[in-house]
Amino acid sequence: MNKKLLVFLPFLLILAGAFVSCEEVEEEGKYANWQERNQAFLDSIKVVAGDNYVPMDLEKLDKVEVGEMFYIKNEFVSTLQTPEYIYCKKLVKNLDGQRPMATEAAYTYYYGTLITGIKFDGSFTGYSAIDQAIPNPPKNEPTDFDWTVKFTINSSSLTSGWRTFLQYMRVGERWMVYVPWGSAYGTDGSGSIPGYSVLAFDVIMTEVVQ
Repeated sequence: MNKKLLVFLPFLLILAGAFVSCEEVEEEGKYANWQERNQAFLDSIKVVAGDNYVPMDLEKLDKVEVGEMFYIKNEFVSTLQTPEYIYCKKLVKNLDGQRPMATEAAYTYYYGTLITGIKFDGSFTGYSAIDQAIPNPPKNEPTDFDWTVKFTINSSSLTSGWRTFLQYMRVGERWMVYVPWGSAYGTDGSGSIPGYSVLAFDVIMTEVVQ
């Protein structure tokens, strides 16, 4: 092997290690105080929602107007001592649309982001957690290159947050949904989603099937 290369190789290894260390520091910095930041974000959403609680009352739910923040109860994980709520805002309203039952499935376009606006999943490019002034009617529509995804409501692989809010939506409606970590991936997280993450979803329901 070339002597110059032998001399240079340790330097390259050190340099590579330095880059890896920098990336690790940046990644850790990105999620510094993550639980506190997510709690602060959730608290700000709660302030906007106020006392606008909507039970599983279809008549009251249909009276909620576009742009109005409200919250629904996640019965899957709530207890008397610690109720768990999901925060929602209608971007498009459709009183003629069908609502899925617990035994059915729904097709949706969806766009999921962390509180920083970073996308972690989705089937179209919608609005993120940091988008506040969403126009009425909303833009960022699905394109011919986007696709819908089937969600079976009683599937054990679906988070309790999704299993809850899908049963409140109607076909043809578009909602922004803010799911606390207790209704999502908890304290452990999943994949690229850290623990204690509030997840924001832009969801368009297109069809309900058996």
